[in-house]
Amino acid sequence: NHRLPFQIFPGIFSSIDAYTKRVVHAWFDEHGAPPVWLKPLGAIVGYREPPHFSKFNMWCEDHGVLLTGAADGILVRDDSSFVIVDYKTAKFTGAQDDLLPMYEVQLNAYAAIGEHCGFAPVTGLALIYMEPMTSRGRLDRQCRGYGFDMGFSAHVLEIDLNPKMLDPLLIRLRELSESPGPPPSRLGCKDCDLTERLIGLVTGSALRSTTAAPRRRR
Repeated sequence: NHRLPFQIFPGIFSSIDAYTKRVVHAWFDEHGAPPVWLKPLGAIVGYREPPHFSKFNMWCEDHGVLLTGAADGILVRDDSSFVIVDYKTAKFTGAQDDLLPMYEVQLNAYAAIGEHCGFAPVTGLALIYMEPMTSRGRLDRQCRGYGFDMGFSAHVLEIDLNPKMLDPLLIRLRELSESPGPPPSRLGCKDCDLTERLIGLVTGSALRSTTAAPRRRR
């Protein structure tokens, strides 16, 4: 049905997250201080432009893995330490978010890479949810000649620094990369089902291709 496994985020969210980063940086450049909604992160005095993922990486010698990332924001505290943040365009659900374990790994990987790349020490991690404000104010006042405006409400969720969580995951990654085939499917996993169906389609097509009669040359 034209669906691929592991495709969980529409592209529009990445565009809004990138716009959020530009808004934060523009506010710093204009006012020399962070937006008021970053106050839960403490004494933030500046920012650093996050490097491109081709430069924001580290070689994990013990596991033979190149760990790469693309941080949304790198903020500077008044003690010259760093806070790495990730912007999420979504309703704020706090610790009830089913994706939170994945985000915890993501940010702790950013912290490890960041310190390796010179952003040290990393003393804080946070998800910043930008929640669309869809039920506030008179809607007729949001209309513009080009369309309409919609506000966003910021919610900061701090994430614990726990770099030790990466080691077992990197070990598992190495095991998977060296295995002769993919791991068995997990019962009830929709991504596993999509993957198996995709493999079936590909192998079925390959089989039909190899068993088809060769075409005659004119």
